[in-house]
Amino acid sequence: MFKKLIFFILSIILILTFYSCGQGTKEPTPVDSKLKLANAYYTNGLYEASAQEYLDYLDHYKIEPSRRANTYYTIANIYFERLQDYDKALEFYFKIKYLYPESSLQGDLGKRIVNCLERLQRSGDAARILEKEAALDQSSVKEKRPGAVIAETGNRKITQGDLDFEISKLPAYIQEQFKDKKRKAEFLQQYILQELLYESAKRKGLDKNKEVIEGTFRAQKSLMAEKILQEELQDQVKIEAADVELYYMAHKDKYVEKDDKGKVKRQKSFNEVTQKAAQDLAQDRQRQAYQKLIDRLMKAENVKIYESRIQ
Repeated sequence: MFKKLIFFILSIILILTFYSCGQGTKEPTPVDSKLKLANAYYTNGLYEASAQEYLDYLDHYKIEPSRRANTYYTIANIYFERLQDYDKALEFYFKIKYLYPESSLQGDLGKRIVNCLERLQRSGDAARILEKEAALDQSSVKEKRPGAVIAETGNRKITQGDLDFEISKLPAYIQEQFKDKKRKAEFLQQYILQELLYESAKRKGLDKNKEVIEGTFRAQKSLMAEKILQEELQDQVKIEAADVELYYMAHKDKYVEKDDKGKVKRQKSFNEVTQKAAQDLAQDRQRQAYQKLIDRLMKAENVKIYESRIQ
């Protein structure tokens, strides 16, 4: 009985050992496939997924220091340029600065860190860093971004991914104008010109100009107000298909065909005007929700407007 028990225990140990060994020999994803996936995420606008894939690559593969620094730089640029997450971008720029002091990227990090701090409204810290990094050697910068390089300006390389991203930030109806190669090239030229003018203005100290500072403040206020407005209204203007048909039935006089004298020739069917009715309903609901929001805010802050006193 004792021998049988010993044999049984040994058998279990052998099975577990074999199983664990089998698990340990699982082949990892090839490096090239890992990087291709990260690049594919980036070029298709999945920036968060791209950053996470690059981080996973850094965590699970043996990589030489210079390439590791370059990958952190790519991640930092994704957070800075694509996700506008300046805290996260700052984290990775500092990681390169202090963990990879021999990296050729060091010459560009000061400017990148300052840009992050400025956007986080930490102007005092930005000024301190700027003073410390006054003698930056920009010639040593080697940026690495996913996508084919389609233009160069100074030390900066502009990729197809950069161009597609800038176009994607335009309103949808304007994006339609930049689908062919010629129009994209025109947009690229205008984008480069704007960047050159911006850099020239910064070198002249126009970022400290009173009018620029005031304009920036007003633009920030406008964007913040627009953002809170979107958040307040987005849940109140959701539209179901049934709502559109009800709206059409209640406003059928809006959807008629008239002759040259303005007389009604015929009533348009719901199928003919479904999209237009949906747009009209959305606009009506947006106006109503906007007015409710104004009334609520005015009441909460006890706002009084004296129109009779306006000259």
